Amino acid sequence: MLEELVIFHCSPTMAGMKTGSLFTCPIEEGNLLTENIRQLNSSLVPGGIRMLPVKYMGCKALIYMYRPEKLAEDFKDKTAKEILEEKNYPVDHVDRCVVELVRRLKGKEEAFPHEIGLFLGYPPKDVAAFMKSSSAGVQYVGTWKVYSDVETAKMKFAQYRECTKAYCEAFRRGHTFDRLIVNCS
Repeated sequence: MLEELVIFHCSPTMAGMKTGSLFTCPIEEGNLLTENIRQLNSSLVPGGIRMLPVKYMGCKALIYMYRPEKLAEDFKDKTAKEILEEKNYPVDHVDRCVVELVRRLKGKEEAFPHEIGLFLGYPPKDVAAFMKSSSAGVQYVGTWKVYSDVETAKMKFAQYRECTKAYCEAFRRGHTFDRLIVNCS
């Protein structure tokens, strides 16, 4: 079941089109989820992807899948770096940034830190605009709220939908999970 959820929610990340994905997974048994994630990581890590639970919420877990190299590249963007520095993230250490995000998600500070969009590959300008005002200036809503460059965002949203559709269909037809991982390293 976890494989199906991952494919449905994370196909663009698996395909190398997107930096990261976040989804909620039901927990039938905590140890079973941990073991399933460990098994999936044995296929994902060689392809340059990591997956980890970032928050437990009763009988559900919030799971983050990401490409560390792509995340490091995203964090070099001037706007992204400014946002993360302002929020006291250790910008030059991607793994430590992820650890800090997990700490914030688990903590009582905010239910969802707004800078999380940077960890998912959203355009830094849109993340900054959202942080300033989540509703003022929104030009389009898709995978994220778009405040600028609507046409590029619409193209990406369409690509993400097509990728998810193709991955789900391939998995349904018998492609194994590991065959759906694009190695971008």
